[in-house]
Amino acid sequence: MINAIWLILLVTGIIVAALNGRIDVVTEAVLNGAKQGVVVCAGLLSIVVFWMGLMRVAEAAGLVQSLAKLIYPLARFLYPSVPKNHPAMGSIVANMSANMLGLGSAATPLGLKAMQQLQELNPHKDRASDAMCTLLAINTSGLTIIPATVIGLRLQYGSARPTEIVITTLLATFLATTTAVFLDRYFRARERRKGGWQE
Repeated sequence: MINAIWLILLVTGIIVAALNGRIDVVTEAVLNGAKQGVVVCAGLLSIVVFWMGLMRVAEAAGLVQSLAKLIYPLARFLYPSVPKNHPAMGSIVANMSANMLGLGSAATPLGLKAMQQLQELNPHKDRASDAMCTLLAINTSGLTIIPATVIGLRLQYGSARPTEIVITTLLATFLATTTAVFLDRYFRARERRKGGWQE
């Protein structure tokens, strides 16, 4: 569906530009967009490489394990249906840690892996389990302590104070995550009262 929407927007823009005799604007925008895309990707790649390297150092120093131990009790509360020593719990904790450090690029594969492992535990393969819905809600809201990618982008574009967004990002993502967890629990309880949901 999204692909169809983007295609319609693209074709409509080209047709309107052609009807107005401004097809040169489309060509210029395409070329500038491609150039800007390469610049942004190169900048993001360097940021991701830096933070992934820093994560490796933190992992070797035991900091990642310490963060995981801090997050684990919260993960047990959020995902009570996931067995304690199941690999899904490890993927969930790693995903939450990466999100908290603002490493969305690293968090995505961890989240996908966790979702696959949760599907293995899911007794109803045709619909999402409670744990899968919770993972999606928490991933979408994404509590972030250090918005590393955004700080890197602000640095790349010459921000005088690239880290000034840390407090507002922390507050916004905390509120978003709290709301997501509340709504997840609310709708789950509501469906159970109706009798239409079973884990």
